[in-house]
Amino acid sequence: MDISPTRHRTPPATQTPARAGFEPVATIEVESVTPSQGGFTLTGLGSDRAAYRLDMHFDLPLDPRTRTVLGELLSQSDLTVYRRDTPPTSSR
Repeated sequence: MDISPTRHRTPPATQTPARAGFEPVATIEVESVTPSQGGFTLTGLGSDRAAYRLDMHFDLPLDPRTRTVLGELLSQSDLTVYRRDTPPTSSR
């Protein structure tokens, strides 16, 4: 199920902004989705032109039709990874 779609991408400026206190680390255009044990592996290039890989795992079994639909939806997606812009304070 290696899915490599051709599609029109939404420019990052129109995407939903991060929640307060988080900054974007990478915006990734998903280029391929492959099934893996209990989920999917997504690969793509980030806006920084670096290669990224995301492994998704589900705690419930996926029937073949659900797996196909999920694979199609994920292959048509972009991902933005955020992190907290300030490190959490230690409780010492």
